[in-house]
Amino acid sequence: MDVVCICSGPEEAASDYKISAFPMKEKPLSPINNRLLKALRRIFVGIPMEFYRWYRAMVILKDSDMLLMTGTGMLGDFGILPLNLHYEILKWSIAAKLCRCKLLFLSVGVGPIRHPLSRFLIKNSLRLADYRSYRDNFSKEYLDGIQFDTRNDVVCPDLAFSLPRTMLPSDSIGDQHGTVVGVGVMTYRNKRDSAQSDDGVYQEYLEKLCVLVRWLINRGYIIRLLIGDAVYDERVRKDLKVLLEEKGVRFEGGTILDSPASNFEEILSQLAATDIVIASRFHNVLLALLLGKPVLAISYHEKVDALMAGLGLENFCQDIENIDIDKLIEQFTVLEERAGILKQQIGQKAEAYRQALDDQYDHIFAAATK
Repeated sequence: MDVVCICSGPEEAASDYKISAFPMKEKPLSPINNRLLKALRRIFVGIPMEFYRWYRAMVILKDSDMLLMTGTGMLGDFGILPLNLHYEILKWSIAAKLCRCKLLFLSVGVGPIRHPLSRFLIKNSLRLADYRSYRDNFSKEYLDGIQFDTRNDVVCPDLAFSLPRTMLPSDSIGDQHGTVVGVGVMTYRNKRDSAQSDDGVYQEYLEKLCVLVRWLINRGYIIRLLIGDAVYDERVRKDLKVLLEEKGVRFEGGTILDSPASNFEEILSQLAATDIVIASRFHNVLLALLLGKPVLAISYHEKVDALMAGLGLENFCQDIENIDIDKLIEQFTVLEERAGILKQQIGQKAEAYRQALDDQYDHIFAAATK
């Protein structure tokens, strides 16, 4: 079976996995400040180029048996504008159907979808699908709530739970003497991810992170700072360091481990080298759970809440905009006390998720061969 990847980083995908890869959308043209020139370019360059993109999509899909839309939160509008990714999803969905190619949405996250145009694009993309599954109950119930028929759809865990076991590092605490707590940081503004929001929410989140880290250090824990995005989380990592140093915390001496991961493999290795994880970014939480780590989530989105609840950890979750430090410390204390039991619980649930995903793969690929 030949696999072709359609994504935002085709060069990297082709190099890493030795497969053919194409951009979901070609890189945009250089910006122009002149309004007239911008309008003229949109008419005489942008529109013809978009026709070419549709043609190119159909050329790529013409000999394909199926197009898989896989995982992630691409069907919500946190940080996503309607005419960017949501339009591209509809374009590729229509191209697949025109090419008589089966369209499947696998374990996708959905919602919230606040923009009316995004709702229109997403619902019409999903209507074209031959098979739909959602990574959590929240996604399925959200679609029900916006009048989309999900009666024939299923809930199946996030695809990350089917990562090959050979890719998962074993626990590697190394030479550190003491409990290593992974603290995942996130450059967070608000639940709408609005660039226009003021920094008040961000500063409050940063200050509470500082209080938490100082509390952990004062009790002898080793802190491993974790990022979930090498670009966007650089700000919060630096700001937290400045704030901690202002409070008298020093980064020398091994008390705080601060070597930001630059790729997926590095974040997995860093998570494997922790005993407990406190994090916000969805994939920091997800990958920590996949590795069997007890997790305390500072949640910025319903998908984090749903993930934690699915593994029976709903009591170890707080809203990022309403962090109660005293409660957070209490939750951490209970999490550490119950770590042995919880690791077993997480491991069993992760294994059940892996089996459910294997069953889903068997189902869709058996149907493809008919």
